[in-house]
Amino acid sequence: MYNTILVPTDGSEGAKAAARHGLNLANAFDSQVRFLSVVDDRTYSSGLAGIDSEANDQREALERQATDALKILEELAVETPTTYQTAVEHGVPHETILSSADEHDVDLISMGTHGRTGLDRYLLGSVAERVVRTSDVPVLTSQSEPEENSGYDRILIPTDGSDTATAAVDHGLAIAEQYDATVHVLSVVDLSAVVGSYDVAPMIESWKERCERTVEGVAEESENRGLDVVTDVVEGTPYRAIQKYIESEKIDLVTMGTHGRTGLGRYLIGSVTARTVRTSEIPVLTV
Repeated sequence: MYNTILVPTDGSEGAKAAARHGLNLANAFDSQVRFLSVVDDRTYSSGLAGIDSEANDQREALERQATDALKILEELAVETPTTYQTAVEHGVPHETILSSADEHDVDLISMGTHGRTGLDRYLLGSVAERVVRTSDVPVLTSQSEPEENSGYDRILIPTDGSDTATAAVDHGLAIAEQYDATVHVLSVVDLSAVVGSYDVAPMIESWKERCERTVEGVAEESENRGLDVVTDVVEGTPYRAIQKYIESEKIDLVTMGTHGRTGLGRYLIGSVTARTVRTSEIPVLTV
């Protein structure tokens, strides 16, 4: 499923964590890894490079920093059987990451949710958020490194039955097969969506029945692949219910779609996925 995995880096601990997760998956899927460090042209007078000595010095300093960031990941990679390539490119970081993914037929991007800013939470408008929101390929975001030689024993697939949720199911099950993981399938009856409606009880019951059919379908596919599966349908606010489930079941990885039944074609700030990525302390694969 993942022939080539792209791991962008800015030299931060978040990028290092993402690299370890990327290498874990590369080992499982026999993938090639491409490490990328982007020199942000906006941080120096790129139009004066080659003319103005100060601009040249800034450019060279940033290129050295980018090269040093790659060396950190190279040291991680040499400890694994994974083959890898490295590249330093110039441009706007999220745009360059996406264009590199397209140019090199990347199947997965693995990146940290925070970088060198010193902030300990995922930021709206950050490079990671922009990549997740606009990427045509799945993006694995992470805050912390996996434990050494660890895999993913418990994989959560939240689903609402939408097309993107179904796509995320395929990725979640493929990873579960590689790690012989237990699949947890969760569907949430969104009580906030029916607040203020008349005759709420029948609406909730109908929604619950739809959720149960959805998780049963994923469970059947899991069992067909020889995987252990646990299903649950709960009521509540979706992202809070997902976070609670992650904590209570000690989930190692979440795979979910970037948008649900809204009919919108792109990931939405404030959506269930956005909130999950922003608050989750475990890796989240968005599809």
